[in-house]
Amino acid sequence: MDIRRITEDVSVSPQILPEHLPDIATSGFKSVICNRPDEEDPGQPRFADVAEAAKAVGVEARLMPVVSRDDCAEGAAGFARLLDELPKPVLAYCRSGTRCAVLWALSQQGSKPVPEIVEAAGAAGYDLRGMFAAG
Repeated sequence: MDIRRITEDVSVSPQILPEHLPDIATSGFKSVICNRPDEEDPGQPRFADVAEAAKAVGVEARLMPVVSRDDCAEGAAGFARLLDELPKPVLAYCRSGTRCAVLWALSQQGSKPVPEIVEAAGAAGYDLRGMFAAG
C-alpha cells in the first residue's frame, strides 16, 4: 500500500484490496472512502468486497465514485460532508490517489488558504498548483 498523509485526519492511496483492511485498521484508520466506480478497470475489487472487509475490522466504508474532473468539482461538497461525518482518520482511495487528493483540495477551498492546501497536497506527492493557478 502507498498511503500518503495529507493532514492528520486525511490520507489518500491508490486502490486498496480487501486483504489490506486489517493493516489499515491496525494503522489507526477509522474510515475509508472509495472514489472509484466499480468496474473502472478490469480486475479491480468491488467496493462491496472492500466494505465487507472494512466492517469485519471495525472500519467504516463509504462509496463516492468520481469519474471525471467535472465530477471532482461537483463532488467536493459531498467529499467534505463525508469527512465531517466519518470517524477519523480517513483513508480515501482511487486508482492512483490523485483523484482523492483533488477532491480533498477542492473540499477545503474557502476553509483553508490555497497555499496551505497546495503545500499539504504537495508534501504528499500531489502537485496541485495548476488547479489553483487562475484563482
